[in-house]
Amino acid sequence: MFAEGKLLSKENVYEKAKREMRLPEKILAEIPGFRGYKERELRRESDKLVRDAVFQRLRETRNDLREVFQILSDQKFHEVMVKMDRLIMRFDRVTQKVNHATYGYSGFFDIVKIDEAKLDRMLAFDSELVDYATVLVDKSKALKKEVMDNKFEAVIEKIKDIEESLNSLESMFDARKEVILEG
Repeated sequence: MFAEGKLLSKENVYEKAKREMRLPEKILAEIPGFRGYKERELRRESDKLVRDAVFQRLRETRNDLREVFQILSDQKFHEVMVKMDRLIMRFDRVTQKVNHATYGYSGFFDIVKIDEAKLDRMLAFDSELVDYATVLVDKSKALKKEVMDNKFEAVIEKIKDIEESLNSLESMFDARKEVILEG
């Protein structure tokens, strides 16, 4: 549905999904009752696609950090090993939190119903999360490059910077729950 899994954080993913509906879907979307169902389904699918993009970026970052950890270990930089290990464990936790998060839609009989306005707000949150995740990818790649080039002077500062960015992403991700639960 989306070219090569690329999602632009500035584009409304729901609108893109709506534009790319096949003819039978467009016809069914005009049937009273089905239209609302289809629009909610598109929003839910869009939310999942965006969160998958965030998950993939976080996983890529975690893998880069594991490589950095291995290089630092091989070079016997023990003073940063504990910090790197903790950072990687946090990435594992946050990555799994994103991967296993509740979809932006609840079933018909669920206690908490999510209306379309809330779904749109969740998509906006998730699009911002893509931006945060992209920043993390860039920072981890920069750290990896420096370490691979045997430039170890600023490793601790870069680890702290990545940690702060991960904190921001996690806080933003946790805020999406408020969109689901607010009345």
